[in-house]
Amino acid sequence: MKNNIFSKTWKFLLSIGPGIFCIGFTIGTGSITSMTKAGSMYGMQLLWVLFLSAFFSWVLMEAYGRFTLVTGDTAIYAFRKNLKFGKAIALITVVSITIGQWGALSGILGLTSNAIYEILFLFFDGGAKSKYEYWFVLGIAVVIIITMFSLLSIGRYSFFEKVLVIFVTIMGISFIITMFIVPPTFNEITKGFKFQIPEGKDGNLMATAFVGTTMAAATFIVRPLVLHGKGWGKSNLKDQSRDALSSGILIFFISMAVMICATGAIFGTGKTVTKVLDMVTTLEPLAGRFAVALFMTGALSAGLSSIFPILMVAPIMYSDYKGDKLDLKSKHFKILTVIASILGLMVPVLGANPIAAQIATQVVNVFILPLVVGSIIILINRKKLMGKHKAGLFMNMALVTAFVFSCLISYTGIISLIEMF
Repeated sequence: MKNNIFSKTWKFLLSIGPGIFCIGFTIGTGSITSMTKAGSMYGMQLLWVLFLSAFFSWVLMEAYGRFTLVTGDTAIYAFRKNLKFGKAIALITVVSITIGQWGALSGILGLTSNAIYEILFLFFDGGAKSKYEYWFVLGIAVVIIITMFSLLSIGRYSFFEKVLVIFVTIMGISFIITMFIVPPTFNEITKGFKFQIPEGKDGNLMATAFVGTTMAAATFIVRPLVLHGKGWGKSNLKDQSRDALSSGILIFFISMAVMICATGAIFGTGKTVTKVLDMVTTLEPLAGRFAVALFMTGALSAGLSSIFPILMVAPIMYSDYKGDKLDLKSKHFKILTVIASILGLMVPVLGANPIAAQIATQVVNVFILPLVVGSIIILINRKKLMGKHKAGLFMNMALVTAFVFSCLISYTGIISLIEMF
């Protein structure tokens, strides 16, 4: 009976494979840091931003997925072929997303290697903490990136999908269980749906970072090639819709669980979390080592599940621009993933604190959103391309609202960066 339940669960998770890939792309240690910091500083006040970001993420995943399955064209290639100034739009999108994701990779690798180091110190008292801390952290980072690159060298999408399913499942279970160990009041959670920007200089910054990490342009642009990698076509439109919805729901609930953990454990105590690892010292006296272990397991799974897709982002963008299928064993795939791996080691090599850079990267990510949203609005409404599958009233209302939201958030991002510097 148990084996039957596990088998059905595993088959269900694999059935939303492209969605799992998108969750891995979207929820990383940068996302966990933003949710944790916001929960510790503002409680649940930014829950409405998270909800809207996850809702629009679902809408955009559905729009890009439907366009690709109906036309057979991937996002960047479709920009080039069908839009005025399409080549410029495609190049701007490729460069912006690649730079943003490579910058995020360095922060994620720095946070993940530091998290492993801190866990070793916490559970094996004095075992790792020493004057050689820098070399321990750097060594861990090198091992992680070499392992991930080696797994990529296997070159089969189905294999990557299974690895991501494992990471994302562990991440989701860890955060959701921890949420129930240190929950805020129900009233605090419901107040989070009230439209408000928290007072203080970081309010705009955190709201923008939430959108940059949850409503990530890279997720929508990469999704079409992932659908191709899965082997889906026009006959899978219903599968695609279910996959997009499942992904959007999981992104919201996993991210909310992290925010709830930070709110229940820290908000109102006068303490502020500036990095994920601060949760260790705050959670341990309150909920014990079990809760700490669960939370850090989730954070590590978030980091590892993001490294995989980010290493692939440049070759995905390259294949998309050229209008080719993603070849996981091609020469350019290996070269671009090697470059990404080397750049990913920058933060550990420099011994820098990745938190501020990570949040700044998330803020910068929102600036490409209006272009990405506006482009799909044009494409999915062309009857010549979409036929009977072109966007209906609900889809258009949601996409236009997403476009307005992305413009407002981009403006807020500019203001927050000016205030930051």
